[in-house]
Amino acid sequence: MAQGIQIGEVVKATGLSHDAIRFYEKQKLLGRLNRSEGGFRLYSDRDIEHLKFIQLAQAQGFSLAEIRELLELQGDVAACVQVRHRLQQKIGEVQQKIRQLRQIETRLAAGLRKCSRALAASRVSDEQPCPVFPELTPRRDLRARKPRAN
Repeated sequence: MAQGIQIGEVVKATGLSHDAIRFYEKQKLLGRLNRSEGGFRLYSDRDIEHLKFIQLAQAQGFSLAEIRELLELQGDVAACVQVRHRLQQKIGEVQQKIRQLRQIETRLAAGLRKCSRALAASRVSDEQPCPVFPELTPRRDLRARKPRAN
């Protein structure tokens, strides 16, 4: 008889849903699972460790493809150089996202200041919309358009 833990216990141990666990299995993030005599999937302690690793890696921004690669490298002692490279790449991606988010924050804060000034000066009325809308509306460069020939 095969030894292992059924999916209900894995759900409790990891906090993942049944569907998520099966999805990770279909994505080949888990090794081949044993089956009970009744055909139920049986998970090992290592499978649970992998599922927890997947959760943490996703929370840190790694894609499933990157996680699969890290799992493959996990047993390789010489893999530290490759893991370091992956971490450096991920840090670069995160830093780029932070720069983009800071730019968004700056634009939003400027819009908020404009709204606050307009409201304080009572310049918002039914005839005159909020001054932020023109900034949120894509601008067309009318000078770049060529006149149509009739």
